[in-house]
Amino acid sequence: MRKVGVVVFVLLSFAVVQAENWPQWRGPALNGVSNEKNLPVKWTTEENIVWKVATPGLSGSTPIVWRDRIFLNVADGDNLFLWCVDKNKGEVLWKKPLGGGNVKMRKQNMSSPSPVTDGRSVYVMTGTGVLKGFDFSGKELWSRDIQKDYGQFGLNWGYASSPLLFEDSLYVQVLHGMKTDDPSYVMRIDKKNGKTLWKVDRPTNAIRESPDSYTTPALLRYGKTTEIVITGGDCVTGHDPATGKELWRANGLNPENNPFYRIVASPIVFNEIIYAPTRVKPLLALKAGGRGDVTSSHVLWSTVNGPDVPTPVTDGKYFYVVNDRGIMWCLDAKTGAEVYGQQRLKPGTYSGSPVLADGKIYVTNEDGLTSVVAAGPKFEILAENPLNDYTLSSPAISDGRIYIRTSQNLYAIGTK
Repeated sequence: MRKVGVVVFVLLSFAVVQAENWPQWRGPALNGVSNEKNLPVKWTTEENIVWKVATPGLSGSTPIVWRDRIFLNVADGDNLFLWCVDKNKGEVLWKKPLGGGNVKMRKQNMSSPSPVTDGRSVYVMTGTGVLKGFDFSGKELWSRDIQKDYGQFGLNWGYASSPLLFEDSLYVQVLHGMKTDDPSYVMRIDKKNGKTLWKVDRPTNAIRESPDSYTTPALLRYGKTTEIVITGGDCVTGHDPATGKELWRANGLNPENNPFYRIVASPIVFNEIIYAPTRVKPLLALKAGGRGDVTSSHVLWSTVNGPDVPTPVTDGKYFYVVNDRGIMWCLDAKTGAEVYGQQRLKPGTYSGSPVLADGKIYVTNEDGLTSVVAAGPKFEILAENPLNDYTLSSPAISDGRIYIRTSQNLYAIGTK
């Protein structure tokens, strides 16, 4: 009996280790990659649906997951809320107000930023500039109004960047210029009390709409060094997390000085390489470790076949790009050489970002159809799964399930 007990304990421990959280919009490693296995490949609105929770409307915000809790940034009419959902039962546990002032701006509304969690508290920003911290019981820990403190946001299509959580702080970018003359800035906020630890301006020479950035900061680690990576305003920059000081900058994200080159797809980091998208072309891949102007010295490769809205994904060997029209490329992640190109997913508009897990790439379009594509050098569509509802959000993966948010429902996809 004792041996059986030990075996059961080991198996349960292994299962717990394998069950990953999805603590922010690009997952456990901040890059859209999950280590989960045995994920569902095929589903419909009824088949392989564990549960679904009705939601009041569209949102570009991705659900985040920690153990048995799911958190959603929700727009309901004029008001904004943070929802907490029981992952096992598919029931809403609580809804906490984030303020009013929700408006729709083209596709998005003021619920676009995704929440972020450290497993004890959850933090959420709205497009109106409200930033709040809660514990898992729904108790509000602190509240900020970034616009009240530092001036109105001046982005053409509304604020949509998610906070980056690293150690004891939240890193928040406000990169704007289309509707304001105020400088763009980056700030570090203490996660315990919401107070600003530093705020630094981030100047650029971008004009008209090009200073506007809807991206989320990335985290770069190499050796004993950690940096915050920011894209927007025609350039990519690296910052010291302790002080906000700009350590390096690469220009070249808008070589023709186009006045309408706002950036939506976020930077990603894998194996000490920074991948910086812009408005389609060029996407730059840069090696870590630079200081000052690294435009000439640290660019490893570039491509004109970058995305506009969906953030790419990579496993370090292959680099996958999906553009807004559902055209897919696979490049060598280290050299940029084309492995395959211009492969067509189901026609439609693609705004959600692809995620990579279990040897597959999951890509959801605005019609709610998720294509499952084999990872690797050969383009192969394994399944096309319709939810038949407007979808802007990216998939989240945790504990053997895929969570997809449409305008009407949050779906838990997997085996019951």
